[in-house]
Amino acid sequence: MTDIPVQDRYRNRLLTIIAAIMIIAALRIGFAVTMPIAFAAITVAALWPLKRWLAGSMPSWLAYTLTMLALVVILGAFAAAVYLSIGQVIAVMASQWPGLERSYGKLAVWASNHGVPLSGTVNRQRIVALIQMLASGVYGFVTYVGFIALVVMLGLPEVPRFRRKLHDMLDGGERRGMLDVAEAISGQIRRYLGTTLATSILTGVASALWSWMTGLELALVWGLLNFLLNFVPVVGNIVGIVPPVLYAFVQFGGWQMPALVFVGFAVLQVTISNVVYPLLQGKQLSLSPLAIIIAMTFWSWVWGIAGALIAVPLTAALVIVCRQFDRSRWIAALLSA
Repeated sequence: MTDIPVQDRYRNRLLTIIAAIMIIAALRIGFAVTMPIAFAAITVAALWPLKRWLAGSMPSWLAYTLTMLALVVILGAFAAAVYLSIGQVIAVMASQWPGLERSYGKLAVWASNHGVPLSGTVNRQRIVALIQMLASGVYGFVTYVGFIALVVMLGLPEVPRFRRKLHDMLDGGERRGMLDVAEAISGQIRRYLGTTLATSILTGVASALWSWMTGLELALVWGLLNFLLNFVPVVGNIVGIVPPVLYAFVQFGGWQMPALVFVGFAVLQVTISNVVYPLLQGKQLSLSPLAIIIAMTFWSWVWGIAGALIAVPLTAALVIVCRQFDRSRWIAALLSA
């Protein structure tokens, strides 16, 4: 008699693993549909309070129109910033390539003198291919923006209808529990996006100011680049330091000024990421750094750059859902800080 519950338990675990694998495969294969829908759902959760606030002082159709105009302005500003940043970086790398090769050669000589193996030549084709791959990934995501905006336009009016459907379909306790989970996820998404936007603006302004103070050219470009990369947690903060430091080698030569530029950018990123961001975010979205890295790796594998951008809110939503059930509460505890 004792073997049956054990067998059932193992069978349920196996079925759970198989279902998870199938869901992940469906998300990855259906990238063209699943990614825009997930992105649109996060956008609707962020915009709904604005629409509800506007509807309190004007007709509903006008509040809806103003909300969509705000979305268009935000998306247009982000698209312009992406286009300007990537275009400027590629143009600068192309025009300053001889200086970059000389600086890299000096770095290779210094590294070899200190016992660090480093190739003495820069593989231009590989670097250009890498930049083009990153640019194509970003531009490929931007092409989905129109579809995402369309889903948001259709989904935003559905929020009150969805609440009414839940009210009709579920009992009081189930309805209250599901609504509480939905409200918690929506609140976490808004808190994350608001905090990330504030720290991104701070990072961009601080990066541009530091570039200007050190005499580094293209200060606005480095500010925009770090503003955009800050939306990719952890990894974006590290990547944002590399282009201005490389350019400092080309502009100034030697190692003193590039080292100063590096130290300044590193201090800015560490301070904002580890001091300012936690103060603004609080403990409501307390994902561990390891969980964020794993989540970004996983969602980047599933959905590319778009997955990296929404990895944190998706993981936060998963934590909230897992906390509602006894069998999955350990997952929430594992992912939390």
